[in-house]
Amino acid sequence: MKVTRIAISKNLTESKFDRLEEIAKRLGRLRTELWDSYGSIAGVGLDPRELRDRWLEDRRPFDVPARLWKETLRDTMDDIILYREAAKVKVRKAIRCHTKDKNEQKRLYTLLKADRWLEDDYLRRMMRKYFKHGHTSVDNQILLDTGCYTAFEHVGKAFIDVMSLERGDRIAIPLNTNIQPTGTLRLILRGGLIEVHYAIDAKQGNPCGEATIGIDKGYTEVFTDSDGDKHGIGLGERLSQESDFLKKKYQNRNKLKAIADKKPHVRVSNLGRKKLNDRKDKQTKNVRNIAFNAAHSVVDKAACVVCEDLTSPIPDKKKYGKNQSRHLSGWVKGTMAEAIETVTQRRGASLSMVNAAYTSQMDSRYGVLLGTRNGDTFYGFDRVVQDADTNAARNILARQYDKEIQLFTPYKQVKAILLRRTAVLQTRLGLLNPGSSCNDTNGKALSTECELPISNVQECLRKKEQWFDRQPQLIKVMMVFFAGTAFLGIVVALLLPKVTIGNLTMSTHHPPGGVKPGAGENPEEKDSLMKPLRPAKKRLNSPQRMSNFIRT
Repeated sequence: MKVTRIAISKNLTESKFDRLEEIAKRLGRLRTELWDSYGSIAGVGLDPRELRDRWLEDRRPFDVPARLWKETLRDTMDDIILYREAAKVKVRKAIRCHTKDKNEQKRLYTLLKADRWLEDDYLRRMMRKYFKHGHTSVDNQILLDTGCYTAFEHVGKAFIDVMSLERGDRIAIPLNTNIQPTGTLRLILRGGLIEVHYAIDAKQGNPCGEATIGIDKGYTEVFTDSDGDKHGIGLGERLSQESDFLKKKYQNRNKLKAIADKKPHVRVSNLGRKKLNDRKDKQTKNVRNIAFNAAHSVVDKAACVVCEDLTSPIPDKKKYGKNQSRHLSGWVKGTMAEAIETVTQRRGASLSMVNAAYTSQMDSRYGVLLGTRNGDTFYGFDRVVQDADTNAARNILARQYDKEIQLFTPYKQVKAILLRRTAVLQTRLGLLNPGSSCNDTNGKALSTECELPISNVQECLRKKEQWFDRQPQLIKVMMVFFAGTAFLGIVVALLLPKVTIGNLTMSTHHPPGGVKPGAGENPEEKDSLMKPLRPAKKRLNSPQRMSNFIRT
């Protein structure tokens, strides 16, 4: 296993840096030309050596030494090949979803591997979708093979003599280490300094543990294992603090940019990138340190680590606030994956990747889609409360031994499998309605998962979807019904002249003066008017007999 080491230049003069920068810019133009010319279909099946020999036969002029442009040609063409191979990984996933015929899959895989995908229309469409034409603007790198430099030690410090544009004149670069770099070097010019990247053989690390555990990647901490232990605590706090700082920083910079249009000196004096770049590098190193320490903590107890595969984009329909979305956008899942992969290789542990679909929404005690996750807490259907991350880690560990759900099983198929298992468990526990179509098994008791008729589950889900689809129509019908009833009541009150309540007859059309003249002036007449109302008032309190006293 190879690992990369980086040495930094120390006390490099400005003239040396300018000379190296000119070489890097000339090689950058060559790199840009290669990507523009061969970064798509034109580069398929092209061998870098054939292209190099063709240029030599044509005596193409170059403004840099031959060894430098040849090494740049090799490195750029290798990058194009890697870019094309990364697109093939996505195409292979598309093939598995496109057809279930094993022979057809094998034929497509063979054409794709042999770079003969132009012969098949489907493969051509998929590669055109995922293999876009690449471009580059990198002009700060120099590739050096063993013949382009000489490493030596002087006064306890390491130096490298690098080939320059002038024949026989080399540029001495002092380094901040006493270890002389070996092999092919990559010089990266950045911020007035030169980074020397070189590869060495990795040493065997400390021995790993003996357990088999599953781990769940998180935001507040790096990993949570299936034993309930958390590794890399404090990651989320550091990411959130940096995100909040950058928000305020760039808000202030935007104000300065508006002022800089009228006052150009503001752009020179107040809108530099040096401090921001230094802070970004420091943040990256701190985050990587937390991630790698967490990975070592996991491998200390495990010989086999089961981890979820998060390389594919994660679509999420849930809408978050602006601040929460900004915090989540800084999640370093790539650094976590790199850390656990590197540490397991260095320390002799094995890493197994599993399908990540619905691992955070399942109840790890039963392996079914029952329960609800709310933040860091998972509530079971039986009111048992668990830690959400620990629950997910246990689901990931169980997914390692699941023969139905493979690494590349589509998430919709995973959901169908889990719903079937959920229906089985609900039937066994008696959680389903006995009259539900999901329980219709012709009186046969379910003892295994395969005995549940899948058609009943699908019919139940179909009926539920139809019921939800009919809700807007039902609401409209109810609104029309109530509106019509209210309108009818108003019409009846306006058209009918009299309403009889018990023995009392009242007119709905009063004279302009209001109450009929003389009504109620005689006390005896007043009593005769009020007496029938008293028993009727009492009887009106009984809904069962209301119809006997109110007639229209």
